Amino acid sequence: MNIIFINSDSLRRDHLGCYGNKWIHTPNIDKFAGESVVFGRAYTGSFPTVPNRRDIMTGCYTFTYSDWAPMTNEEVLLQQVLSKAGYTTYMVLDTPHIIANAYGFDRGFSGWNWIRGQEGDRYKTDPIDIKLPCAVEKLRGGVRTTTQYLRNVSDRKSEADYFAPQTMAKAEDWLERNHERDKFFLYVDTFDPHEPWDPPQHYIDLYNPGYEGESVIYPLYAPCSFLTDPELEHIRACYAGEVSMVDNAVGKLLKKIDELGLRENTAVIFTADHGFYFGEHGLVGKISHIKEEVNHIPLLIRVPGQSPGLRWHVVQPCDIMPTVLDLAGVEHPKTIQGHSLVKALEGDMTPVREIAVTSCSIVHPPLSDKPIKLDSSNWNQYAFKLKPSTIMSEEWTLIVGAGDLEPELFHTPNDPGQEHNVFADNKSVAKELHAKYIDLLKSLGTKEEYVGYRNKPLP
Repeated sequence: MNIIFINSDSLRRDHLGCYGNKWIHTPNIDKFAGESVVFGRAYTGSFPTVPNRRDIMTGCYTFTYSDWAPMTNEEVLLQQVLSKAGYTTYMVLDTPHIIANAYGFDRGFSGWNWIRGQEGDRYKTDPIDIKLPCAVEKLRGGVRTTTQYLRNVSDRKSEADYFAPQTMAKAEDWLERNHERDKFFLYVDTFDPHEPWDPPQHYIDLYNPGYEGESVIYPLYAPCSFLTDPELEHIRACYAGEVSMVDNAVGKLLKKIDELGLRENTAVIFTADHGFYFGEHGLVGKISHIKEEVNHIPLLIRVPGQSPGLRWHVVQPCDIMPTVLDLAGVEHPKTIQGHSLVKALEGDMTPVREIAVTSCSIVHPPLSDKPIKLDSSNWNQYAFKLKPSTIMSEEWTLIVGAGDLEPELFHTPNDPGQEHNVFADNKSVAKELHAKYIDLLKSLGTKEEYVGYRNKPLP
């Protein structure tokens, strides 16, 4: 069986029609969802971009042993295993971080194609004079990243020149030339709808026509008080426009799969790495304080001959590698920590796991001997230095650090938006969930030192 895997960076689950969104146009992904098994409780694992891809390619919870870092030669990768089993493996991507600066995520692929220019990619040095779309103090990374990006995209002439359309078109071209191969694995990774948000104007006009203010296309990750209400509304519209652009591009790739007669022998997986805050919890951006809007991700899998439907199994990105290997009929390497979802695809209701964990790297010692309550008064000091984990069970969500963050506990049925911390009234629940988290870390072979950082008693 052939396998095509599509990852879309920062695509919020609740911004897709198939997951209940009512105002953003995503007809192609929604149609694909109607033909697929839709996982309703998929949560990202290692956070954010690079660690997520590392989980996918290794089948492991890589936050337990590494930070945002290059792939190591010791890690056994999905594409390596498939290549050794006779698969032609190819990667098309515009996500720069996993391929630039010797990060090594191309290792094991038969070939790969990087579409240059996303975010701050050091790609072009002209035009020299760049006009920023808003006040520089509102931009993450200041002048450099947005200026570099605007140089990189300065010669765009049509929608086909934007990144997601380019990436999907290159994937289509590869399929045209390679679809008659005996078996292949095509990995497609688009950075959109990650910021900077500047889709073609007709997409923005779907959601916020006539706007004339500043366009904060690459905002600070911060409390959203630095934005006016119209600016925040426009940010949401630009992001929604990027989501619709991604949907259109993915739709063309899905159409090409059908045109080439691949539907009957090709499994297709669509997912995202994480979401983004657009004013929820008073925030813009994505930070290590990971709640529902950021860690609850889409996961759609279409397998030939498999009936579509909804599954409520708790699943994570490290489950993708064993699932792909099972679909390919290839033996699992012993390094895999994830669980195959093939039985869930077939309708087996047996739980895959009891809890899910979304986490920044846990290799760092605590920042403080006392728990810190993160708020606007200490945001700049601690927001990006704390490295908490978010632990989800069917009913509860717990956010804990290395003893350096005040715990937060949310009761999902009564508080799906995770606005009301009920830790003080439910400490026994929190301690039970925390114990399961520690047990998971130990079962994964996490270094005792790292487990020790996390195994401090809750207050």
